[in-house]
Amino acid sequence: MTSNPSRLSSPTLLREYLENLGISPKKSLSQNFLIDGNIIDKIISFAEVGSGKHALEIGPGPGAMTDAMLDRGTDVLAIEKDRTLAKALAEREGSLRVICDDVLKVDLDKELSGNRRTVVANLPYNITSPILTQLLPKTDLFNRIVVMVQLEVAERLTASPGNKTYGSLTVFANLYSQPKWGFKVSRQCFYPSPNVDSAVIRFDLKPPPKEVNDEAFFQLIRTAFGQRRKMMKSSLKKLYPASSLCAALENIGMHETARPEELSADQFVELYRDLI
Repeated sequence: MTSNPSRLSSPTLLREYLENLGISPKKSLSQNFLIDGNIIDKIISFAEVGSGKHALEIGPGPGAMTDAMLDRGTDVLAIEKDRTLAKALAEREGSLRVICDDVLKVDLDKELSGNRRTVVANLPYNITSPILTQLLPKTDLFNRIVVMVQLEVAERLTASPGNKTYGSLTVFANLYSQPKWGFKVSRQCFYPSPNVDSAVIRFDLKPPPKEVNDEAFFQLIRTAFGQRRKMMKSSLKKLYPASSLCAALENIGMHETARPEELSADQFVELYRDLI
């Protein structure tokens, strides 16, 4: 089987490829396959994978991005849930290993050893948050995570404090990484076309503060954003006395009327430290 990604760079070519395998895109697996070769090149450049690098690709589908990485000499571990696509992918030549499974069920600590990898993925929209929640804390396995997600989610993950899209997932991402906006991807770059546009973002992983091991720390964040329109001294009053909260907010340079979207991830850590 040829590894030339241009064979999958149009709806017609991709349809023919899938028809030869006797399959069609499955809505149940959120299968919207990237068919724009220029976007594939931009993703690979943004991820900085190439010769001598090691990548984990999640949901490679027909393998257009896999082919492009293999052509550049990247060592690729691919996790593909679709059995037919996984079997076809395994026939590629190059430094490639394929696992046919749901990434949320794979024991990544067992499967990955040696060099830390860069995650490259076009994530299914319906399980973006669970996948990122699982991957971001694994700073011992990954050095970088580059993913394509729904545009709205990308804006939320890369939002700054004070932005209306800033939320608990943004704080979570900032605890384990430095999120970076990449570029927008039109829905027309996929087959079949989804109903929304996408964007590529990058997380450069970093060791998290020790407080992330405390369930009480994440309870504080979840409770605060659960009532994001309220002042934190009100939304968190069941967890901490209002007087303690006001004093802690003042200690980190925030007014007692502060709402959760005003605090950076680092300030949430400082707030928690002051409260315990």
